[in-house]
Amino acid sequence: MTVNLSNFRKDYTKNSLLESEVPKEPFQLFDNWFQQEKSFYQEKDDEEINAMSISTIGEDGCPETRVVLLKEYSENGFIFYTNYYSLKGRGIQNTPKVCISFYWKNMERQIIIKGVTSKVQKNKSDEYFHNRPIGNKIGSWASRQSMIISSKEYLLKQYNKWKNFFNKQIIRRPFYWGGYIVKPYKMEFWQGQPNRLHDRLVYFLEKEKKWILYRLSP
Repeated sequence: MTVNLSNFRKDYTKNSLLESEVPKEPFQLFDNWFQQEKSFYQEKDDEEINAMSISTIGEDGCPETRVVLLKEYSENGFIFYTNYYSLKGRGIQNTPKVCISFYWKNMERQIIIKGVTSKVQKNKSDEYFHNRPIGNKIGSWASRQSMIISSKEYLLKQYNKWKNFFNKQIIRRPFYWGGYIVKPYKMEFWQGQPNRLHDRLVYFLEKEKKWILYRLSP
């Protein structure tokens, strides 16, 4: 089966990205863009503008990409939470360098970030886990993420087992679940432009811990 998608086209016209208009460090520009996208949706709960793709290197040497939710960002990096024994967790353990990306269609923007990943402190993972909905907490115990299971019924049985086990008790964080922080060394900001002449500005962190800025051809 062949499906021709050559007529799927869009021209980008909403914004531009100029060196003279951006801050010296990338985190401020990231925050500016995030807040603009957030304002457009007026904080609607069903718009996950914090959704990001993360690519790790799998055990077969091939990149593996999936969508996770960004839970915190600052000048120190970008934090998300997952099962440490998942495919992404095992990939990070073997190769800590990852690539994360955001696509915000409303503002016709992308951000691509390369960085080095490490676990956050245990007390930070504990704090975040404590504030999760109860069902999500139980799900973290019920699911051995990325492991082969016999059926969906098996997964639901595991969920009910752990639900009954805790039964109004405080649900502690599993030792195999927690946060990662991605500390970037390269951040590319992509702004769609007419005629596919897109703006691409890159911040690169030099050894002296100083960010340099340059433009890429589209």
